[in-house]
Amino acid sequence: MPSADNRIDRRDWGLLVMLSVLWGGSFFFNGVILRELPPLTLVLLRVVLGTIILLPLLRAAGIEFPRGLSGWAPFIAMGLFNNVLPFALIVFGQTYIPSGLASILNATTPLFAVVVMAAGEERLQARRVAGVLVGLIGVAILHGDALGFESRQGIGILLCLAGAFSYGIAALVGRRLPQRVPPLGTATFQMMASAVLMAPIAAIVDRPWLLPMPHPATWLAVLGLAALSTALAYIVFFQILQRSGATNVMLVTLLIPVTAMLLGYLVLGEPIALREVIGAPVIASALLLIDGRVLAWFSRAPASTPQTIR
Repeated sequence: MPSADNRIDRRDWGLLVMLSVLWGGSFFFNGVILRELPPLTLVLLRVVLGTIILLPLLRAAGIEFPRGLSGWAPFIAMGLFNNVLPFALIVFGQTYIPSGLASILNATTPLFAVVVMAAGEERLQARRVAGVLVGLIGVAILHGDALGFESRQGIGILLCLAGAFSYGIAALVGRRLPQRVPPLGTATFQMMASAVLMAPIAAIVDRPWLLPMPHPATWLAVLGLAALSTALAYIVFFQILQRSGATNVMLVTLLIPVTAMLLGYLVLGEPIALREVIGAPVIASALLLIDGRVLAWFSRAPASTPQTIR
């Protein structure tokens, strides 16, 4: 269960970093796949293959399926707001804007999550709002030259922001998921619901059976998107959700631009600019502000007596 003060422990910080790498890779995979496949077909393949990967794990774990429409309802809602809508909106957005800019706009998710959760079940805390705003400033510094509105970029930006808002709603929906269901079950059930919702939409709009066969590189990107950025990522996501709360798990979107920068440097040999060196610590300070433990340490320490922080 989430802690009473909405703080994150060391284990969940590690899981957040891992999740940021998994989801940061999704923007790269999307960019590769969109060269040959239309957006809705991409989303359909992502959720269908993700379901196929998760189902054997579910069976091996002996987790039972929900019973009746009432049992499936929360997973259908989660699949809609956490998969179908944001996946489709962001992928359509990436047809207008670069993948890097899409990942930056995705970092607005914690702001939407804080607002949505305040309208729902969580008390709106000043430090959390301040932390999200500082984080967005850090993201703007990180890629400050990528926020232009050239040609039709405005459409792509609005689509990605709508996807981030859908993730914010998913944070509230996630609070209503059955706590007795383990993370693997929650990940699989919402993915199954997403596949059922996406199949008729993609069939009507894209008619994927008429599309030419993609190249092997595209299929590798599809498998990476389904296995790493979807199946594995959602197991991690729902584990953090159960342990640290809905708003905290959305902090991963503030980490994604940083991990994308580091992956580019370590894997692709891309140089790190001065603005990135400045922006990364700003985002780190935002996460500490939202977590709240640093502020608590300072508030507990006597003004005249040094306090050792362990």
